Amino acid sequence: MLDTIDGALLARMLIHASASINAQKQQINELNVFPVPDGDTGTNMGLTISTAAAELRKKSWSSVSDVAAANASALLRGARGNSGVILSLLFRGFSKAVKEKDAIDGRDLAIALDYGVAAAYKAVMRPAEGTILTVSRLAAAQAAAAAREDNHPQAVLEAAIKEGHIALANTVEQNPVLKKAGVVDAGGKGFLVILQGMLDELTGVPMPDAEGEGEEDHGADFATLTDEDITFTFDTVFIVRKTVDKPLDGLRTYLNSIGDSLVIGEDDDAFKVHVHTDIPGAALTEAQKYGTLELAKIENMRTQYEDMAAGRKPQSTDDLDMKDAAMEAPQAPAVAEPEKKYGVVAVCAGEGLASVFRDLGADGVISGGQTMNPSTDDILKEINRTPAEIVFVLPNNGNIIMAAQQCVPLAEGKQVVVLPTKTVPQGIAALLVLEPEGELEDNQQAMTEALGRVSTSEITYAARDSDFDGFAISQGDYLALAEHKLFGTDQNLDALLDRLAHAEPQQNAEFISIFYGEDVSEEDAGKALEIFQAACPNAEINLLSGGQPVYYYLISAE
Repeated sequence: MLDTIDGALLARMLIHASASINAQKQQINELNVFPVPDGDTGTNMGLTISTAAAELRKKSWSSVSDVAAANASALLRGARGNSGVILSLLFRGFSKAVKEKDAIDGRDLAIALDYGVAAAYKAVMRPAEGTILTVSRLAAAQAAAAAREDNHPQAVLEAAIKEGHIALANTVEQNPVLKKAGVVDAGGKGFLVILQGMLDELTGVPMPDAEGEGEEDHGADFATLTDEDITFTFDTVFIVRKTVDKPLDGLRTYLNSIGDSLVIGEDDDAFKVHVHTDIPGAALTEAQKYGTLELAKIENMRTQYEDMAAGRKPQSTDDLDMKDAAMEAPQAPAVAEPEKKYGVVAVCAGEGLASVFRDLGADGVISGGQTMNPSTDDILKEINRTPAEIVFVLPNNGNIIMAAQQCVPLAEGKQVVVLPTKTVPQGIAALLVLEPEGELEDNQQAMTEALGRVSTSEITYAARDSDFDGFAISQGDYLALAEHKLFGTDQNLDALLDRLAHAEPQQNAEFISIFYGEDVSEEDAGKALEIFQAACPNAEINLLSGGQPVYYYLISAE
C-alpha cells in the first residue's frame, strides 16, 4: 500500500472518479423516485465532476493543495442540480482541509472527508436524513476510525466505502419517499461511485470507458499516415441525442457505405459517431433521423497531413474555437455595465416558453429544466451579461435553485436575488408583477407572493413499470403530476386531462394557461383546450405552444 497521495495521484484519482460515475450515470438516474422520464441525478453529478476532470487534465500537478483547489473551483462553477451542488460542497471542504499540503496520508484523507461533510451540512438549510449527506457523513466517520488503526489512504477509503454502502442501503428506511418507491438515494449512490473510482485508481484498477470521459477521440493519427493512407478526406465526429427508439443498424450500414474507420458508441440517451468520409454533411443528415444533433467536429485530414509533412502545425477545430473567441470577445463583454435597476434571468426548456419570458422582459433565458439542469457557471455567465444593478434569477425548477444560489457571491458588481420558483408558471407569475422602479424589498415580496398563488400541473409518461404511492404504473402510461406529486395515471390522455381539469385548483381558478410540448400537435392541443373549457367554464383559459421536452402539457392555475 502507498503511504501517501501526492498531487499527481490525486488528480488521476479524481479523473478516474469522473469516468466511473459517467459510466454508471444511467443506473443512478434510474433510482429516480418517480417513474417519469426525468431522473437526472447521475447525469448532474457526472457533468459536475466532468468539469473538474477536464480542468485537471490541462496540466501536470505536484501539490495536493493545488489539485484540491482547482477541483473545488471547477466543481463550484460546473455544479448542476442539487446533487451537483452538494458534491461541490463536499470537495470544497476537502480542499480547505488539505490547504498547503504537498501530499496527504490516510489521516489527512479522513480529515478532508470530514471537512467536506461539515461544509455540505452547513450550506444545506434543512438537511434531511436518507440522502447523500447521510451517506457522506457516516462514510467520513468510519474513515476517521479506520485512520486510527491503519494510516494508509487505501485502508481509509476502503473503510469509508464499506460503511457508505451500509448507510446507502439504510436510506430506504430513513426517507419515506424512498421507502414508498423501494429505491436507495441516488445522490448517495453517486457519491460512493466517486469514492470507488478514486480507490480504483489508487489500487491500479483500469479506468472505465464512459461517454465523454476517459476516452480519446477516434481522430486520425497523422504521424503514422501517408497521403495514400487517407482514403476519405474528412475525419467526422458527432454526438446525437436520441429522440426515437430504434436500433442504429441502418445508420451503421449507411455510414459504412460512405466511409470507413467507423466507430459508434451508444447509451440509452445518445450515441457518438466517428467516421472518415468524403460527405460529412450526408452523415450528419442521416444521423438526424435518429435524434437531435448536439455536437459535431469535422476536420480535413488531407490538409492536416500536408501541414505536418511541410513541418507546419496542422489546423484543427480547436483553432476555430480560438478564432471565434477572439472575434466575439470585444463584442460581448463578460460583465455588462448596468443600464437599469433590475434585470431578470430565467431558466426554461422549449422555445415557446423562452419566448414568453422574453416577451415579458427577461434579459436572459437559459435553456434547461428537467433532465438538463444548467450549471452554476451557465447561470453566472447570463447574470454577468445582464445590464442591470440587481438581477433576479428565476430557476423554475427545484433542482436548479441551489446551483443558482451559488452565483450570489460569484457575480461581479451585481446584486443577485434568486427567487425559489420551482415551475415555469411560477416564474411567469413572478415576472408579471416586477415593478421596474420599485424598491427591492417590495418587489421581492410581491414576486414571492405571486409565485405562491400559482398551482402547477404536468402531464408526462411513465418511463418504466412502478408501484408508487398506491398507483400501479405501467411503462408508457400517461402520468399527471400536481405540484410534482403524482395525481393520477391513465392509458387514455384525454381521460387524464379531463380528471385534471376537474381537480380543485383548476375548478377554483380564474386564469388557466396550458403550455403544450414539442411532441404535441396543434390538433391535439386544441382538444386539450376544449376539455378544459368544458370543465372550467368560469376560467379564462389560454393555450400556448411551450415546445418543452418530456412534458406533454404544463398547466398553471391562478
